[in-house]
Amino acid sequence: MTDFALDGLPALSRSTVDRADALRDNAELLSKGWKEATLVVIDERGRTRLADDVLHLGSTGDLSDAPVEGAVFLGVQDETAYWAVRGPGAEDWQDLRMCGALLSDTDAGLMTAAVGLLAWHDLSNFCARCGSPTKAIRAGWARQCTGCAHEEYPRTDPAVICLVHDGDSHVLLARQPVWPAERYSVLAGFVEVGESLEACVEREVGEEVGVAVRAVRYLGSQPWPFPRSLMVGFSALADRDAPLVLAEGEIEHAKWVHRDEVRAAFAAGGAVPGLGLPGASSIAHKMLAAWANVVL
Repeated sequence: MTDFALDGLPALSRSTVDRADALRDNAELLSKGWKEATLVVIDERGRTRLADDVLHLGSTGDLSDAPVEGAVFLGVQDETAYWAVRGPGAEDWQDLRMCGALLSDTDAGLMTAAVGLLAWHDLSNFCARCGSPTKAIRAGWARQCTGCAHEEYPRTDPAVICLVHDGDSHVLLARQPVWPAERYSVLAGFVEVGESLEACVEREVGEEVGVAVRAVRYLGSQPWPFPRSLMVGFSALADRDAPLVLAEGEIEHAKWVHRDEVRAAFAAGGAVPGLGLPGASSIAHKMLAAWANVVL
């Protein structure tokens, strides 16, 4: 089974809200509609309040009469404007790893954008050119230096994630030492400067497990705002009899796993003895299900 495709969008790639770029520079119109807009509150740990797997959406009008400092405009749907702000959380609030796959398409898109955008602001208070403080502009979609007027825009760090298989019935899975016991996933790594996505796949797999891959093929992508990654999914072929050479300190264990064991783990809710699968919010979960031909 060398040819397979994702069964639908990954959990955090889903979105329905129009990001309405043209409105970001219309401060007067945004301010006028602020009191009737809908609010997403994200705490400093990237969590929000849910009720029965639905985002708890507040009213901007209950917060103030005009856009508050630090508020970011998420977009418009059905004449409703959506904004997000930082706010205090509670222990029962959830982050995207926990709830992303449970949310509706609309809620998933709103929360993913809010988490990523607010995290970028947290790390972008000073100009990369001159070191002066920056201020938010364009309804939170850019920052401008107060010293040299240089503008910065939200950054995305591309990373590849690759399902390596033997073209038959086995997939290569690995685990990092910091993961929960028996948790395994497909291989991933960040793209380096001047490197293509395909070249990154070949390099990262070689560095992590010492295996040469071929027939690298694109599968799909998913934002992963922890804090600002874009996971670009691929599949690739490798020889199962090639020796595994693990990256010290990065890969604790790697093994070839039969498709039947992956199917059994999915059927058991995500884990069987010796094999725990990635969480349902991740593209890795979607990739493994597609390869194993599991309908989620």
